[in-house]
Amino acid sequence: MSKKITLSVIKADVGGYVGHSSVHPELLEKARSMLSGSPLLIDYHVTHVGDDINLILTHEAGCDNEEIHKLTWETFLACTDLAKRMKLYGAGQDLLSDAFSGNIKGMGPGVAEMEFEERKSEPVVIFMADKTEPGAWNFPSYKMFADPFNTAGLVIDPKMHNGFNFDVRDLVKHRKVVFSCPEDIYDMLVFIGAPGRFCIKSVYHRDTGEICSTSSTQRLNLMAGRYIGKDDPVMIVRTQSGFPALGEVLEPFANPHLVSGWMRGSHSGPLMPVGLDNNNPTRFDGPPRATALGFQLAEGKLQGPQDFFKDPSYDKARETANEIAQYLRRLGPFEPHRLHLDEMEYTSMPEVSEKLKSRFVDLL
Repeated sequence: MSKKITLSVIKADVGGYVGHSSVHPELLEKARSMLSGSPLLIDYHVTHVGDDINLILTHEAGCDNEEIHKLTWETFLACTDLAKRMKLYGAGQDLLSDAFSGNIKGMGPGVAEMEFEERKSEPVVIFMADKTEPGAWNFPSYKMFADPFNTAGLVIDPKMHNGFNFDVRDLVKHRKVVFSCPEDIYDMLVFIGAPGRFCIKSVYHRDTGEICSTSSTQRLNLMAGRYIGKDDPVMIVRTQSGFPALGEVLEPFANPHLVSGWMRGSHSGPLMPVGLDNNNPTRFDGPPRATALGFQLAEGKLQGPQDFFKDPSYDKARETANEIAQYLRRLGPFEPHRLHLDEMEYTSMPEVSEKLKSRFVDLL
């Protein structure tokens, strides 16, 4: 039996350059220097989307491994120290503690990890987003694994025809529910259609039980109790050979759906698919961006990446996203551009409500 490989994607915003738009190249080099030569890792790749540093790691230590998480924590701390010396914006904003406590989850950084045995060919896609929340992956995940109009394999591939199981998390009450699709599709949509609270954490093959995808579901504001910024989630998706084909995995992003985030984490906007060269959101600190990097795994080695959304076939999606952004910006502070009130509780809304409470008069 071949050894299991763990693929970990761990990200954090430790300082923006300039503002919240990007990551300074020296921070990326610092991260690479921290990971280089580590005996814990088989391979690694350091990249960014917007102002978030993303660490893509392969190893044999399994998920939630303390040593791996400590290595990434120390990497982010070293980058934070550099960001503070460079006076970068929001230095260390995603690090909610000064001390490592054995697991990086709950400490601020976003984490997506999966453990599996490599197949004969193991293509994976790493999705990374900026200026949005974990629920941003709900729509594309549903399209990839449950929508036959997107994924032809659900109809014509015998290895996929029985469908997939979805692990859905309630981020407010800290509970989960598993839906078996296709028969649970309508029930599942009741919940995942509210991505601010319910998020698809992982998807599993119904016949084999193999993990197909997993995402980060950390909510910084819920953990910190104050507004910090949106969570800028990551997602790992395995493709081909009983899983959706590469083109089926990427296809949902040809239609830029609305997500929460954008300016000050308080606005709805289109999720624009972009290549690495264009993942620096600047218009109203946005609009929200998604980047997709592809790798072939070989004994844990990361062969790649291929920058999928650099493909000109997504030009129309970007054009559509800009049209949607133009329309929404005209609405200014009015919903649905600004988020609804229960998503504004970590902004100035509670302070304004408290200040004006004596001016509200009950109607007879």
